[in-house]
Amino acid sequence: MIPIKSYGIRRRHLASKMQKGIAIIPTSPERVRSRDGFYPYRFDSYFYYLTGFSEPEAVLVIVAGNDGIPTKDILFCQDKDIEREIWNGFRYGPESAKEVFSIDETYPISRLDEILPKLLVDQPKVYYALGQDAGWDLRLTGWINQVREQVRSGFSAPAEICDSRLLLDEMRLFKSTEELQLMRCAAEISSGAHRRAMRMTRPGMKEYEVEAELLHEFRNNGAEAPAYTPIVAGGANACVLHYVKNNMELKSGDLLLIDAGCELHGYVADITRTFPINGKFSSVQKDVYQLVLSAQSAAISTVQPGNLWDAPHTAALQVLVQGFIDLGLCHGSVDSVIESEDYRRFYMHRTGHWLGLDVHDVGEYKQGGKWRLFHPGMVLTVEPGCYIRPAENVPSHFWNIGVRVEDDVMVTKSGCEVLTVSAPKSVDEIEELMQS
Repeated sequence: MIPIKSYGIRRRHLASKMQKGIAIIPTSPERVRSRDGFYPYRFDSYFYYLTGFSEPEAVLVIVAGNDGIPTKDILFCQDKDIEREIWNGFRYGPESAKEVFSIDETYPISRLDEILPKLLVDQPKVYYALGQDAGWDLRLTGWINQVREQVRSGFSAPAEICDSRLLLDEMRLFKSTEELQLMRCAAEISSGAHRRAMRMTRPGMKEYEVEAELLHEFRNNGAEAPAYTPIVAGGANACVLHYVKNNMELKSGDLLLIDAGCELHGYVADITRTFPINGKFSSVQKDVYQLVLSAQSAAISTVQPGNLWDAPHTAALQVLVQGFIDLGLCHGSVDSVIESEDYRRFYMHRTGHWLGLDVHDVGEYKQGGKWRLFHPGMVLTVEPGCYIRPAENVPSHFWNIGVRVEDDVMVTKSGCEVLTVSAPKSVDEIEELMQS
């Protein structure tokens, strides 16, 4: 868990970047699934990053002072309501939330429209994620207009709305020691789920049966939920990048691609493994798999401080393209195949993304028009792949082979740490585990 004091440090850090102004950061709303039933609730990542507060119907306000005026944190949340708690579970309420989460001031969410316009008076800037939610956009402009209506009384309204995400994204990109430990735990639970899936998979099972094994391992080890809808894709389904139906039968002789990770206290893992459903790679499957594994190894070796974000992709692409040429899938030199983008028939995505509170986590990939540099504390995925669909100019023995190998990698002071190292990925490891 992240210590409560860490959230206060983050709020002060944000306030120092704001200098003078006010930040308004609402959490995610609950979403109706059917009539009076709701989808499982998941807080807004920005809000949670600054509070650790996981209840719905809550708003964080940070009033950043200068010239000796102290910064003030304000939390609006649901009232303590024993009757509603009988139906929907525990609520902190404003009084308890103030103490537990070390907030300067707390109010019932019902008073938000009363108090917010007063807080906006004489503030030069509002920091807010404009465009993220149309309903909140309307409320904010309504509050600002209320202040403008009082201009003859000597009050001034904020003259500028700044995107709070620009400040928070850079903060979230660099993980603290506590965050990294949570991500290691999420990675270990997720790796265990992939090991379980390999042990349990047999020809004749349905993809959803394997998915159930993943979910069992997540919850059985304390994870709150899957970080995203798991991809359990057998045979040709592995060539569909975002396949999530997970309802087909698994056949002997096919590969199974699983892309799945858990969420633990808000932080996520993202792992992909590909293995033979019958426990033994065919020679053709092994050739393609080893190619992707070699590309991933080359990519991971470039994850170190001072290297460009694009370095893993460039390294993986060089290996993959040479392999496509060697296998007879592409023709020409490596440079010509890359220039013509002929390789994109078999590899059409990038090699990774940032990872943290979100699966595709926040943070710029370029700065000043150039790929940014790796620094310690960044966490990313490294996930090259190869997806071979039936086509006239593709040898039929390659058809419907889809392979992706993905790990979560942290940049360290001297290189990198693979957080998901305990999920087997060598041919020998996979075959030995499945045959045992």
